[in-house]
Amino acid sequence: MTSPLDTAEHPDKLRRIVIEPLSRVEGHGKVTILLDDQRKVHQVRLHIVEFRGFERFIQGRPYWEVPVMVQRLCGICPVSHHLAAAKALDQVVGAHELTAAAERIRRLMHYGQILQSHALHFFHLASPDLLFGFGSDVGKRNVVGVLEAYPDIGRQGIMLRKFGQEVIRITAGKRVHGTGAIPGGMNKAVSARERDELLTPLPDVLSWAQAGVRLVAELHRQNRTLYDDFGTVPSSLLSLVGRDGKLDLYDGVLRARDADGAIIFDGVECQDYGVQLRENVRSWSYMKFPFIVSRGAEHGWYKVGPLARIQNCDAIGTPLAEAARQELLESAQGLLIHAPLAYHWARMVELLYAAEVIQRLLADPELLSLDLIASGPRGRSGVGIIEAPRGTLIHHYEVDDRDLVTMCNLIVSTTHNNQAMNEAIRQVARTYIDGHEPSEGLLNHIEVAIRAFDPCLSCATHALGKMPLAVEIVDASGNLVTRLVRDGEHLG
Repeated sequence: MTSPLDTAEHPDKLRRIVIEPLSRVEGHGKVTILLDDQRKVHQVRLHIVEFRGFERFIQGRPYWEVPVMVQRLCGICPVSHHLAAAKALDQVVGAHELTAAAERIRRLMHYGQILQSHALHFFHLASPDLLFGFGSDVGKRNVVGVLEAYPDIGRQGIMLRKFGQEVIRITAGKRVHGTGAIPGGMNKAVSARERDELLTPLPDVLSWAQAGVRLVAELHRQNRTLYDDFGTVPSSLLSLVGRDGKLDLYDGVLRARDADGAIIFDGVECQDYGVQLRENVRSWSYMKFPFIVSRGAEHGWYKVGPLARIQNCDAIGTPLAEAARQELLESAQGLLIHAPLAYHWARMVELLYAAEVIQRLLADPELLSLDLIASGPRGRSGVGIIEAPRGTLIHHYEVDDRDLVTMCNLIVSTTHNNQAMNEAIRQVARTYIDGHEPSEGLLNHIEVAIRAFDPCLSCATHALGKMPLAVEIVDASGNLVTRLVRDGEHLG
């Protein structure tokens, strides 16, 4: 649904307020707000101002380079891109079923990434708003302020992230931009010594994860009216679910629900994602706007990520996380939860789930096997879908007879959430900005709504078609000599 704050009449006559850069998010973006003389809000937009052309410059590269290349999209969630690409290219090398060891090591890597990313976002980036208040002193509204005022909470967040990074190091070879996953499996085994390194701190990790769930649940109980209404706009939900309907962040089939919980589609195989999803483009952002085909571009937008996943699945297959999930769902008394701030609660439930899955994987003797590579009849294309920390991540490749990539399409988590974030900040602007003189504290309310989705703006910056470009040449005196403009297909 198009919001009345998506466009404005006579924007040149309105006062323009810009929040730039957005703080405590990954990547670069800005928000523009247009106000009239009575401070009434006429337009609110989230702009993605970075451009990264990964979908283009991957073309022509050998397919085996891709799992390493694409993770350079991001330094926060490289593992997600690494694994999504490897999963897609498994189909090119004919590895439609991995060896038991390769699948377990990949899952261990992935859940380590989920744990470290969720810990980073909640404790380092989001908790200052929740612990101190949205309009609190900007000087202490940061992770240093959290460490000073709540040292135990700050320390637990740091240690949780450290553990997740160690899981990644052991499985991928490095904490950032590792090379462990390859088309067809893994090129690195896990030794008994490395497994034992991870087992040692695991009891503390589980304890800290449970404490994180208790903390965010208590914050919601103390601030229920604020949290339930803040930036809340109902929408559909999309995620992978396991083939048994349970939460699975590594593999599964696509499921979508409408805003009331009714199933829109279910059991959709990853390679058929294009039948159900399309992408739209708008002139004021490099980030696309995906939608569910059956509901159309205007009404088909949706949310992805932790809050979508724990409501879209039938259950979580680990006991502590399922109990925590039930507590969150019961807080809504049978209704779907659409409040952006509930993402933080769901994020902590998933962090606990990741810790429990890691515990199970470390106890599995297949994890230590050296049988790491599978292959089969060669394919020409592949789709890999994974649930990244921020939501559903789609990698789609086509490869020619020379082993070179001819097509790459990426739909990343933050792109799926694009319309949802715009709707959330418009709702916040209506409530907190309209009729008031904007202050730093009030404007931070807009950023709080964006941070709830844990956006990765670097990952999400892709353009549909050709990038508009203007080149101006001036002489030594500063006089314009010539100007070339490319708008879409034309340069002139």
